[in-house]
Amino acid sequence: MPLLFKLHSSISIVPNVAPSPPKTISYEQRTLPQSVVHILSIPTDSRFLITPALSEKVATVDEFAKKHQVKAIFNAGFFDPVNQKSTSYVVISGSVVADPKTNERLVNNPNLKPYLNKIFNRTEFRRYLCGETVTYDITPHNESPLAGCQLVDAVGGGPNLLPELTSEQEAFVDKVNGRDAIGSNQPSSRTAVGITDDGNILLVMVAQKPNVRLAKSGMSLPELAAFMKTLGAKKAMNLDGGSSSSLYYNGKAVYGKLNLVRKPIKRQVKSVLLVQEN
Repeated sequence: MPLLFKLHSSISIVPNVAPSPPKTISYEQRTLPQSVVHILSIPTDSRFLITPALSEKVATVDEFAKKHQVKAIFNAGFFDPVNQKSTSYVVISGSVVADPKTNERLVNNPNLKPYLNKIFNRTEFRRYLCGETVTYDITPHNESPLAGCQLVDAVGGGPNLLPELTSEQEAFVDKVNGRDAIGSNQPSSRTAVGITDDGNILLVMVAQKPNVRLAKSGMSLPELAAFMKTLGAKKAMNLDGGSSSSLYYNGKAVYGKLNLVRKPIKRQVKSVLLVQEN
């Protein structure tokens, strides 16, 4: 009996543990006093990738969606609507597919010549392959790639929002000459990308509200930086905003800027960020 009891008492019962749900993207819409904010969160170790895409001619996010079968699309880099050329760097699969230095309207604009060195070093969102691990970063264009990693994709924008706002360093703002190229301190529709402490990617589009005066509707860049911080972003950057702010998710396109009769402006853009399954 003592031996039998000893053998019996050594048996342990393993409880049934439900497997963890697969990590996936999450979407949230927040209605604030002056704006409606659309937030997409993508786990860094999920089956999704965030990659740029460039259109030969400008296109709406709806039109990008018809070409790319993806989960979500957000507008990305700056461009010249006259010649439809990018004014931001875009790298896809290791190749530079858009270089602002080749945009003649940009480089030959006498009003912009004093700022070109800063314009060519604006902030960009990067995707690296470090061994078999995908890593994202937000950094100035001239910054060297992460050690031991291959730069796969990048799309420029700016200015940097977090950990600090760099509007003057990136020539969006020149306080001496009263220049503010993107209305940094005025409310408007905005688009941003951020990276949290645990590596999650945040894609955010701030849309104007129809029942708010247009001049008061949206967010300024300082407000956008503060908002990204509340979401847990440790790094964040501004993307093209105003009429360009737009997204496509779950089969629906949303445009952030409103016209004078409070209808969304369906602007065509040059580059986007795609959220696609790996």
